Amino acid sequence: MSELRCYGCGAKIQSEDPKRPGYLPAKAKQGKEQVLCQRCFKLLHYHTKIASPLTQDDFLKVISKIGDKDALVVYILDLFDFNASQIPGLMRHIGYNDVLVLANKRDLLPASLKEHRLMMWVRRQLKAEGLKPVDVIITSGKKNLNFDEIYEKIDAYRHGRDVYVVGTTNVGKSTFINGLLKHYAQVTTQITTSEFPGTTLDLIKIPFDETSSLYDTPGIMNTRQMTSRVDDKVLKLIMPQSEVKAMTYQLSDKQSLYIEGLARMDYIEGEKGSFTCFFSKRLKIHRTKLENADGLYNRHKTLAITLPEIQTIDQMKAYEFTFDGTKQDIVIAGLGFISIKTKGKVVIRVPEGIDVIVREPLV
Repeated sequence: MSELRCYGCGAKIQSEDPKRPGYLPAKAKQGKEQVLCQRCFKLLHYHTKIASPLTQDDFLKVISKIGDKDALVVYILDLFDFNASQIPGLMRHIGYNDVLVLANKRDLLPASLKEHRLMMWVRRQLKAEGLKPVDVIITSGKKNLNFDEIYEKIDAYRHGRDVYVVGTTNVGKSTFINGLLKHYAQVTTQITTSEFPGTTLDLIKIPFDETSSLYDTPGIMNTRQMTSRVDDKVLKLIMPQSEVKAMTYQLSDKQSLYIEGLARMDYIEGEKGSFTCFFSKRLKIHRTKLENADGLYNRHKTLAITLPEIQTIDQMKAYEFTFDGTKQDIVIAGLGFISIKTKGKVVIRVPEGIDVIVREPLV
């Protein structure tokens, strides 16, 4: 008799321990061939955030199972949070199998951005990480963008082999798979999707045909993203759901920008320059003089969204960057990015442990 698994998260169904993955009261599974565990049921019907019981090492152990297979790996990346959605050492974990990259969430970027330019940008970023995919496709799981091409490329590159879909949390893996199933297979059963990290807990097997299957894998949690530090209400605010509108500020030195109370950019010194912000439209950006910036945060009157553990701005970590006048992006992992064209010195303040990097401009 085959074991019963939750079709939402992939965990083995068990009725012994409510704290372990796959828990379902015994009476709820009697006579059923397909079930949702209690955790997925609450996610689906009550939109209740439930902390993932798996650790970073647990996620990597599941992913490493791919290394023992001969398979095609579909690697999904988040275009809006590209650098933070990359998996360090991916090829080592998956045994150097073929990789097809899907650059997802195209719908969040400006519609005016040309797809060819975006494609070249993605390829350069991947090359810098030492990744040589068999192909790259720009897509939007929400909009089913380029799904015909994706389906054709998966079929061509897998050569009859199993397919494993990998990516960090919240890159849109489950949404993509559900869209693929609905569009091509008319499958009524859907795997669990949620904006909450760690929804999928184990491999979810979906038969392709009699000899091969598609597998959804858990998302590897990046604890250096802002999305890993906020509560569920703030998470909904900082994750954009539609095209991000660019907000451009012409700043002289000694001016600051707050992205709510989650991050701050100080223009310390330099020529008058252009600073274009790409963040969720539900986040307010506050402009102030540098001399007033500390007081603005510490009073907690103007900034509606803050982290409760940070009471004063001095508790944030400062990153200093010097720009030579060429256009570059400053990226705050899990929050957004600022496109900067100026010659001068900039300081970014974020909670300790959140990554801040400078990269080639995306837009």
